[in-house]
Amino acid sequence: MKLGKVEFCHFLQILALFLCLSGINQAELSRSRSKPYFQSGKTRTKRSWVWNQFFVLEEYMGTDPLYVGKLHSDVDKGDGSIKYILSGEGASSIFIIDENTGDIHATKRLDREEQAYYTLRAQALDRLTNKPVEPESEFVIKIQDINDNEPKFLDGPYTAGVPEMSPVGTSVVQVTATDADDPTYGNSARVVYSILQGQPYFSVEPKTGVIKTALPNMDREAKDQYLLVIQAKDMVGQNGGLSGTTSVTVTLTDVNDNPPRFPRRSYQYNVPESLPVASVVARIKAADADVGANAEMEYKIVDGDGLGVFKISVDKDTQEGIITIQKELDFEAKTSYTLRIEAANMHVDPRFLSLGPFSDMTTVKIIVEDVDEPPVFTSRLYSMVVSEAAKVGTIIGTVAAHDPDASSSPVRYSIDRNTDLERYFNIDANSGVITTAKSLDRETNAVHNITVLAMESQNPAQVGRGYVAITILDINDNAPEFAMEYETTVCENAQPGQVIQKISAIDKDDPPNGHQFYFSLTAEAANNHNFTLQDNKDNTATILTRRNGFRRQEQSVFYLPIFIVDSGSPSLSSTNTLTIRVCDCDADGVAQTCNAEAYILPAGLSTGALIAILACVLTLLVLVLLIVTMRRRKKEPLIFDEERDIRENIVRYDDEGGGEEDTEAFDMAALRNLNVIRDTKTRRDVTPEIQFLSRPTFKSIPDNVIFREFIWERLKEADVDPCAPPYDSLQTYAFEGNGSVAESLSSLDSISSNSDQNYDYLSDWGPRFKRLADMYGTGPDCLYS
Repeated sequence: MKLGKVEFCHFLQILALFLCLSGINQAELSRSRSKPYFQSGKTRTKRSWVWNQFFVLEEYMGTDPLYVGKLHSDVDKGDGSIKYILSGEGASSIFIIDENTGDIHATKRLDREEQAYYTLRAQALDRLTNKPVEPESEFVIKIQDINDNEPKFLDGPYTAGVPEMSPVGTSVVQVTATDADDPTYGNSARVVYSILQGQPYFSVEPKTGVIKTALPNMDREAKDQYLLVIQAKDMVGQNGGLSGTTSVTVTLTDVNDNPPRFPRRSYQYNVPESLPVASVVARIKAADADVGANAEMEYKIVDGDGLGVFKISVDKDTQEGIITIQKELDFEAKTSYTLRIEAANMHVDPRFLSLGPFSDMTTVKIIVEDVDEPPVFTSRLYSMVVSEAAKVGTIIGTVAAHDPDASSSPVRYSIDRNTDLERYFNIDANSGVITTAKSLDRETNAVHNITVLAMESQNPAQVGRGYVAITILDINDNAPEFAMEYETTVCENAQPGQVIQKISAIDKDDPPNGHQFYFSLTAEAANNHNFTLQDNKDNTATILTRRNGFRRQEQSVFYLPIFIVDSGSPSLSSTNTLTIRVCDCDADGVAQTCNAEAYILPAGLSTGALIAILACVLTLLVLVLLIVTMRRRKKEPLIFDEERDIRENIVRYDDEGGGEEDTEAFDMAALRNLNVIRDTKTRRDVTPEIQFLSRPTFKSIPDNVIFREFIWERLKEADVDPCAPPYDSLQTYAFEGNGSVAESLSSLDSISSNSDQNYDYLSDWGPRFKRLADMYGTGPDCLYS
């Protein structure tokens, strides 16, 4: 094959020098690169491929396919019998070959940064037989770089810091730009750095990208941050090169180059004398332009007359000096204090000592203001003692208080009754003498803590408080007694001299040397034949038996009086009775039963059996009571007439019936036969409300009396009947008729003069009762007027 003419144009500048020096022509170059080809049955011949690498420029922007090169074989006579094929990377998709001429074209724009070269394979075939006339060969198409990528700062933007006051040339940070172009071809990837913004404070090394300080003594307090713009340009910075920029924020870090200074040479503060200890008097601060640890300060009082009264400390957050009180202030004793205070940096940088001393001094004057103070007691706590035998009015002690102000107002005393609720003590308002007001009892309260109030006479609002602890001294006023309730037993088989109980005593008194008790039997019990007492001389005593043969049947309980004397002066004594029960014991002496009644029980019936029998009897009684109660609570009808119940009858009061035949609302038998009603028609659930209105009637007085007595009896029976059901019932007798056996119960038609009732009072009730007054009045014109 032969190279096309265009290939020589592409790399003529590269190879021309070598071709001239070597004296090799195109044919010789082809032969030198040819490979042997063997054909079966023939002698070896040389293949005349014209062969080399192909180069093609990237980023071709033309509309026609870009010509890459030409393949040609010596076997090709130009008659069209040979065709060329191409395979490998990008074959057919990027690179195409003219099968007749062997011309190779690129159909797409190529980018070296995406792929720098392509490896392809070429072969010449006989068009008729489609067999290779030469072996397949591999060649490379390299993409020739052009400067189409600008430098980029992949790590930007940058931030960096450098100490203030740094010398010129101090390294700050290094920036790096990368260029995607081919670094082995030309200057497309050779980058130089320059600074576009940030001069004259900083500079940059053109080749390395190291940023350095360019000015000395840059002060953070003047300007603490700088914004730099760094440019990276390829083609060694020449015209036509591509460039990229990045920003670098440089912050000046602080150093201790500023000493602290007080804004004022002196300060003055006024404080009341009543200000409590540890209270803040003032806050002062020395100004320091530095920050962080470089601004940390310490304050101290170096001179003045308030060294022991005041102290100064530092607030770690604000770096202020806090002046506080160490001792109580007293205007009457001292009215002002002067302090010399120093503020100094804690971390001094020796490099900047020339800037001056890193400390400062100021003067603080504190004026003490007078306030009206409450009276002050001579002691914070008074301790007094008094005997519990002291009589009412006995002097216990004296308290004293005074007004600390210059006016020295008189003081009056009183006891805070919240601390002496029982009012055991009194105090003289003028002298402060404390006396007893009641009899004292040490056993009730051994120590009384009371508060005494001292008030200014001129200003009672000013109250001082003093505390008094009054201890009550003991006297021997309580007799000894048993330490506990003893339950003493003696076995029936006990032997003489056997210990059955050890006793001790207690005494509510509290003698200085402790208690000493003496035990003995009373005179009447000293010669008993059953028990004896032995004093152990250690505030205890032992009870022993004198005989054996104790029997519960004879005597089940013994009472032993014991005489106890204390060692007080004068000594007190008491007689305490020890109850001893006789019990049946087992072999180990443990009491089994102490009841004498156990002997009268049948031999074959134990206590457990008796308990079981009693339980059964109680159960049967409970069941019987339940059955009786349930039967009495059984639901019964309101009226003993089972065929009718008129609890829900509603009767209109303006209806009149047809006499005794009308029995819808009531049973006429109730009015006919009172005895029947008394036996069978008793209401059991309600107490009817009966109102009697006197009116004329045709019945005789004895009949009315009988009827009222009947109703009242039934009313009383219903009131006291506990078995009446909880029902409400209403019975009305509103029907009447002509010819009724009970005759008319209404007085509206009864105009007989036989009525003995006087209705003249109806005339006094007003116009509404005029009609009734006319009907029942006794006047000559009252009827039908």
